[in-house]
Amino acid sequence: FGIHVLLLVATATLNSEAAIRGKNAIREDIYPPLWDSAPENLLDFLVEENKIVIDAWNYRERLGVYKNLLNASAKYFTAFGSQNFGNILWGLPLQHGWQFHTGRLADPSSMTSSGYEAVDLLRISVRSWWACMNYYLAIIPFLGAVEAGLFGELPYEIEILPPEELRDDFCYSVADCHSCIPKLMDEWKAYFESSTTQSSFNLDDALGHLWKAHVASIAYALPKFQDRLIYLSDSEAYFGEDWASAVDFIAATHFSTDFWNTNHFQAFLPQRMLVEGDVIPFIYDFTPQQNKVLFSLSALHETNKLTG
Repeated sequence: FGIHVLLLVATATLNSEAAIRGKNAIREDIYPPLWDSAPENLLDFLVEENKIVIDAWNYRERLGVYKNLLNASAKYFTAFGSQNFGNILWGLPLQHGWQFHTGRLADPSSMTSSGYEAVDLLRISVRSWWACMNYYLAIIPFLGAVEAGLFGELPYEIEILPPEELRDDFCYSVADCHSCIPKLMDEWKAYFESSTTQSSFNLDDALGHLWKAHVASIAYALPKFQDRLIYLSDSEAYFGEDWASAVDFIAATHFSTDFWNTNHFQAFLPQRMLVEGDVIPFIYDFTPQQNKVLFSLSALHETNKLTG
């Protein structure tokens, strides 16, 4: 089953890359939604009382965190393609954009028969399982990069705003996070140090450090946010756990999470949330490839549990 998933990843990447690279222009819709309007410099965030204040529960600002990480690390990826497309951090904002586009960052308890009731469409809900998991793949990498010196000497401290509820599930500064989750912070710091302090940049070594930190974030967050799964349909909850499990296997291949590879693979992920009545691999409004990937992820997760 693991080989099946990885073959699907490889096939999706090669086929889609050939199709998209054949076009003269870069399609705007392969960037995360609202990418152009996200803050691209740390001083574009609110500066107040000698602090750079970032609202991690606003989609545009969390996206801006990723944009700053990509911009600050671009010089290490110049040999891997133009426009920073070879940067392996692209996997993180593109996943975040997919979550936003498919409604996975909204409050799942606010669903009605006509969709989500949301006063602020950019608001990220602390009740969203996907959003809480993503915090540990957005804010923690960012603070790890700050600690590693990716942004150099900053003129102000960084402060992350807490959500309106359930604040104890997160940490909000380099010192706070290093106190609460030192091993996880060290993993992300190690990735950024491996990228910025080596005399010669090695892409496979960087991928090894990145995936190690990525897996560590999921391993820490997964048990922490089990209670958020109750807000989801059973089908969506199972898919979320299947996806988290599959990351271990994808990480083992050192899959390159650059702009192109991530974009192409995400075309095979569900473009809406799963609801009661969705039966894999027979979901009528999903493509055959999407159904196959969902089935493979489910089978891989189940086999992994049965074999320990």
